[in-house]
Amino acid sequence: MKNREDQKAAKPPKRKAPTAERRPGFATQTIHAGQQPDPTTGAVMPPIYQTSTYLQPGLDAGWPYDYARTINPTRLALERNLAVLEGGLEARCFASGMSAINAVLHLLKKGDHVVVSHNVYGGTYRLFEGVLRTFGLDFTWVDTSDLRATEAAIGSATRMLFVETPTNPVLGLTDLAGAAKIARRHDLVLVVDNTFMSPYFQKPLDMGADIVVHSTTKYLNGHSDSVGGCVITTRKEHAERIAFLQNSVGAILSPFDSFLTLRGIKTLALRMERHDAGGRRVARWLDAHPKVKHVNYPGLPSHPQRALARRQMSGFGGMVSFELGTYAKARKLLGKVRLCALAESLGGVETLISHPATMTHASVPKKDREKIGVTDGLVRISVGIEDVEDIIADLDRGMRAV
Repeated sequence: MKNREDQKAAKPPKRKAPTAERRPGFATQTIHAGQQPDPTTGAVMPPIYQTSTYLQPGLDAGWPYDYARTINPTRLALERNLAVLEGGLEARCFASGMSAINAVLHLLKKGDHVVVSHNVYGGTYRLFEGVLRTFGLDFTWVDTSDLRATEAAIGSATRMLFVETPTNPVLGLTDLAGAAKIARRHDLVLVVDNTFMSPYFQKPLDMGADIVVHSTTKYLNGHSDSVGGCVITTRKEHAERIAFLQNSVGAILSPFDSFLTLRGIKTLALRMERHDAGGRRVARWLDAHPKVKHVNYPGLPSHPQRALARRQMSGFGGMVSFELGTYAKARKLLGKVRLCALAESLGGVETLISHPATMTHASVPKKDREKIGVTDGLVRISVGIEDVEDIIADLDRGMRAV
């Protein structure tokens, strides 16, 4: 048996580097990219470095770790992982999806103009109109599925094109390759919120986007136990500025939340396949139901942009919304479901159901909500990974009350 000195001197075994014969697949990258076993113990999962500061070996020693707001090994492992999954240069993680988007908009200055998808998450609308406009930024809300209208909205002060696709909650799509061509013609930064699809089903950077943002709270974490956001960049100047903003503003993702998100990502490929399979089944069931006026889901033949969805996405995902016609009908349905939890958020392993007009998009004025299809009768469902027959049975229970 080894004595204490032997144990102290022992070094963990080195993991063999993968061969260079082929690039690892996505599922392999979710588990291994950006991470190495802990050099002290050999632990295969990066430890939670719950520290605020680090011992410096000496002045001018070039030690990379100085203060935990600036750098943390657990957060760094997650950031490196996300950069690989999205195919970017660098990733930076923030305390929420909104703080990540806020950092991106701080690439701009007073007087700059942004063209934005007219249907985005309500919190994005609130940030842009209720906060950033007061600091001198200007916004034009456009149906970015119409590329001609998108280009027509660009003026001499326009510096950024901000796209959410599929949109929350009506699941409209923007042609990302087409949007990227417009952005290049006008020297704009193309930013894509990829939260609904995750990098498993959609890779905006491969189609010409400059920056991708996520609420890591959603599919990336996938277990409804962490709030966070990330920004993935492709240009060096953007990467450097986002890193500066992350450190200067200090809205960082905590070590524990970084650990939870990194753990969640390891099953991302498996979960997204299950969400997609369930989403297709639920959408078809709703589409055939006589009490449902219409269903928003890119995987349905009736979706007007299904061909685009098949071209730029490798799956349709687990987000579905459907129209019941009135608030009273939506309220009856939401009051009867049990397995489908009435709750904000999306992308967790459990099925969540919501009423966008009074929940996620309550900050959007009613007349603007209705223009983009967020009516009082609209219901949104984030299909989880439960047995889909149980999800449908629960929705059927709710429908019987309508």
